[in-house]
Amino acid sequence: MAYDRYLAICHPLTYATAMGRWRQFQLASACWVSGFCVAIVGVSLTFSHPLCGPCCINHFVCEIPVVLKLACDDTHTTEFIVFLFAVIVILVPFSVILISYGLILLSVFHMRSATGLRKAFSTCGSHLVVVTLFYGTMTVTYIIPESGRSPDTDKQIAIFYFVITPLLNPVIYSLRNKDVHEALAKMLQKIGLCKEKLSVNIGPKAH
Repeated sequence: MAYDRYLAICHPLTYATAMGRWRQFQLASACWVSGFCVAIVGVSLTFSHPLCGPCCINHFVCEIPVVLKLACDDTHTTEFIVFLFAVIVILVPFSVILISYGLILLSVFHMRSATGLRKAFSTCGSHLVVVTLFYGTMTVTYIIPESGRSPDTDKQIAIFYFVITPLLNPVIYSLRNKDVHEALAKMLQKIGLCKEKLSVNIGPKAH
């Protein structure tokens, strides 16, 4: 999404060619294939270790770092590979997103347009908030060492990227839609919370 917006704002004349159906298919396929491969390698390495002790984990999902704690043998190599994959899967996409939005802001600043700057923040801000929340909590779980962190803290962090982020996605993006704004205003008027029609500058519709 960040790359798509970068092309649309910074290279509008070549956008149709650069983001055609074939390019969309390539980008989507790369995400699916890489995600599948990373998951297969991580799960295979984790369950190649003999597991001992109680058959219970202090978590509500089978996170790889949590399952590795049940292994009876040395897991340093597996932990390093999982850490390496986490760096690639988390930091590389997050860096691409930040660079894309940074280039968008630079382009808008050069235009010296207050309206363009406001629209850029309106368009990119919501996506950047959700992305930062998701990748930030994933970084704490898979990259930052967990020394001194309690299992309950890990579970609370996991709630952010398993529950809160997917919950915020439709709320944030749908509230940018003019039709949703009007429907929300009508609903608030019916229950008496809003006496006047909402008037909000929401910028362009999200696609």
